[in-house]
Amino acid sequence: MTAQTFTFVFLAALALGTLTRLGLMLRHMRHVRARRDTVPADFAQRIPLDAHRKAADYTCARLRLGLLDVPVGVALLLAWTLGGGIELLHGALGAIATPGSLPHGVALLFAIGAVGALISLPFAVIRVFVIERRFGFNRSTPGLFVADRLRATLLALVIGTPVLFAILWLMQNMGSLWWFWVWLFWLSFNLVAVFVWPTFIAPLFNRFTPLDDATLKQRIEALMARCGFRSSGLFVMDGSRRSTHGNAYFTGFGAAKRIVFFDTLLERLGPGEIEAVLAHELGHYRLHHIWQRLLVGALSALVFLGLLAWLMQQEWYYAGLGVQQQDTATALALYMLALPVFTFFAAPLGSHWSRVHEFEADRYAASHARADDLISALVKLYRDNASTLTPDPLYSRFFDSHPPATIRISRLRSIAS
Repeated sequence: MTAQTFTFVFLAALALGTLTRLGLMLRHMRHVRARRDTVPADFAQRIPLDAHRKAADYTCARLRLGLLDVPVGVALLLAWTLGGGIELLHGALGAIATPGSLPHGVALLFAIGAVGALISLPFAVIRVFVIERRFGFNRSTPGLFVADRLRATLLALVIGTPVLFAILWLMQNMGSLWWFWVWLFWLSFNLVAVFVWPTFIAPLFNRFTPLDDATLKQRIEALMARCGFRSSGLFVMDGSRRSTHGNAYFTGFGAAKRIVFFDTLLERLGPGEIEAVLAHELGHYRLHHIWQRLLVGALSALVFLGLLAWLMQQEWYYAGLGVQQQDTATALALYMLALPVFTFFAAPLGSHWSRVHEFEADRYAASHARADDLISALVKLYRDNASTLTPDPLYSRFFDSHPPATIRISRLRSIAS
């Protein structure tokens, strides 16, 4: 393959993916707007028209912001690659570190990430302080917002610096099989992170307190016993500091497993509904969904690293993306930037797999708690989180990790009856 051919393939894939994404977003917006004034029959008795309209307006507001965000992302990608941005940055950083050295490579990767974060910052501000505030969800303050960003940046530096040093060192010093050693390192790092995150990282951003509702705690412990699930504790997270959105999840493995409820979720749902939501989350664990995703993720990482190892030997890979430098960090940077362009059309496969898991977890929850309670909880969450009940089917199949509300509730009602 020549550099010119690869450039053409890259631009064609980028154009097709971008137009598809924007077209689906516009289609979704039109579909939601057209159904704004009619609550679906299955929800007419539980969700007021005002709440349904709010969900439609909220969905469209987020989509409008996305219609601006996508072109900016494309422009930045082209600026880094064919626009010569990486080449210029590579040369500029040569004044502080030897090109091709580990410090130079780490600085290059961090600088690319920092520029991306700065450009995405205005969109985050609009999302939190304009859209979320307009629809009554935001509770974050400018001070908290800035503090969160500073903590995340410091955390990225503290953790990311040694990780990037290790990856680049392995790529440069482990011969032709470096991709396998990087893969083993990456798996080990992620395994450690699973155990470290709940105890040391998450508390940097939120406060976690033990669940003190004795009746609810007893009910949840009985559910866990029925499901054969052991946890290191039940915790309540102060999600209300930043948003009114509610959720529940469990995190960690082995002795580090813990169940976490957003305080906003506990405020809105009754004991039976909380039990049903948790049964759904436990279903993902008991049905091995998490391990399946980890396995697929690990195998995908191995394949992608092997592909990178091959691409690094091809001159057209660098020249086709507008770069003359052929060192390790540049190859990795180009790969991280360009790979999403070529994997975009695999998104529906991942979304479909996720929706299958959601249906399976719903069935599991209905067998260990009351299906009617799960239905009631979901309806409340759809209403309170302003989730649209009328997504465009094609958009939903492409992007949504959860089934549309009407289909999901319909299946649960079949199970309940």
